[in-house]
Amino acid sequence: MLPLRYINNKKNIIMEILIPIFGILSGIAIPIAVFIWLYHEGKGKRETILEISKQLDDPSKLQELLRIFDERRKEPIDYRRNGVITIFVGIGLYLLGYLALGSILKGVGALVGVIGIGTMIAGYLYPNTEKELTNAVEEFEKK
Repeated sequence: MLPLRYINNKKNIIMEILIPIFGILSGIAIPIAVFIWLYHEGKGKRETILEISKQLDDPSKLQELLRIFDERRKEPIDYRRNGVITIFVGIGLYLLGYLALGSILKGVGALVGVIGIGTMIAGYLYPNTEKELTNAVEEFEKK
């Protein structure tokens, strides 16, 4: 019969090997699962467009249908809005670190908050809506 110390040591060695292997596998499995999910989501949209296009005779209606399913954003990114959101995520992380998890999470929260401040400043330095761009060009032309 093996001593208990040897059995526990063997379990510890196995766990020390399995934990990194599961970490590596989850790092690989998550992106693969996302790609599979996006493929199946897009597959349903493509099948829907194909079925509808079989019933349409007018090509202009088909182009309109394709524009509806087009997910590209036509509006520019609003850095000020994203900056405010990021600031409050940083504050939340900081408070979570302060109240429960310690100094590392406080540092992460402070970092995220500073990134949010930088993003918000970028939103004020670089106008992004058509009206703001037009106003900026008009002010430059006046000078």
